[in-house]
Amino acid sequence: MQAKENMNMLNFNEVVKIVDAYLLPSISELFGLEGYEIQLIPAHDGGRNVVYTCEKEGADAKILRIAFLPDRNREDFLAEVEYIRYLFEHGGSVSNVVSSRKGNLLEEITHNEHTFYICLFEKAKGKMLAENNYRYREGAPITEYYYNSGKVLGKMHQISKGYTPVHRRYSFFDKYNAEYIDKLIPGSLSPLKEKLVELLNTLKGLDRNQETFGMVHFDYSDGNYMIDFETGQITVYDFDNSCFCWYIYDLANLWTHGVGWIQFEPDAGKRKNFMDDYFETVLAGYRSETEIEDSMLDTLPLFIQVTLMENVVDAFEVMRNNGEELECDEELSYRIKCLEDDIPYLGFFHEIYSCEGPFEYEERNI
Repeated sequence: MQAKENMNMLNFNEVVKIVDAYLLPSISELFGLEGYEIQLIPAHDGGRNVVYTCEKEGADAKILRIAFLPDRNREDFLAEVEYIRYLFEHGGSVSNVVSSRKGNLLEEITHNEHTFYICLFEKAKGKMLAENNYRYREGAPITEYYYNSGKVLGKMHQISKGYTPVHRRYSFFDKYNAEYIDKLIPGSLSPLKEKLVELLNTLKGLDRNQETFGMVHFDYSDGNYMIDFETGQITVYDFDNSCFCWYIYDLANLWTHGVGWIQFEPDAGKRKNFMDDYFETVLAGYRSETEIEDSMLDTLPLFIQVTLMENVVDAFEVMRNNGEELECDEELSYRIKCLEDDIPYLGFFHEIYSCEGPFEYEERNI
């Protein structure tokens, strides 16, 4: 069944050809992009959209996103863009959605029985941290960046606490459940499946109220925001994975991305001290905008494991969507090992970790 579905799915390059040959004139008319130079942004691993930059002298740059995979429907996209617009209108530092000439946040075009969902966004000001070679702005301590990353996230979560959707995004358990895990992950990885179900059962026992559970970004990291290196301002984009979840998940994800600053340090104790200081600064920024109970912070190690689960699920989804042979490379094997053996904090303070080959473990067969 899956093979047949994959045969009917378009791949990235096929979509680019269709857009360039047939769709761009209609899209330009829909969104008022006449006179803009529209350039393709190269795909990244696991990318689910075709994305273009749109630039024109005297006008603000835009980002055009065309979604083509059949894993989401119109309601999903409407819910995403309505949430982004809500965040923007309530002071969130996010790339705003640009309405089409028809006044819609989302437009839909069908070509040869394939449906494409099209959105336009304001291009965030600045650069990604990676584009700046992981250097922060001149004259400012790196701790300012840690603080700001927490502060911007805290503001988004505070806004989310008052958000009542018109179109509702899916909730965490709609996707992450025992049935889906069993269907997606091969039977040869049964110990992993058991651990993931165990993790899900633990999560089911957690409180879900307005202060702890709501719409989150679900992929909040330096790969999904721009930094204005003159002011330090962070502008967030790519809400493709946004869903209803515990707010602590986004903080746990931010913790996991902090390890990059110290991953080559051979001394586990120094890595631990750095991460404690890093997260304390992130949390100070976060708490300047919203509250979080200590009882939820106590679940940070649990939610770091949840970020690992998301990584593993995403890896298998990418292999499935691309029609690739299932395999566990060293990075995926490392994540699986941490889950199977209940190794906390990404194994970052454990003997499994090597600063010479960060977050890698011997490849395993499936």
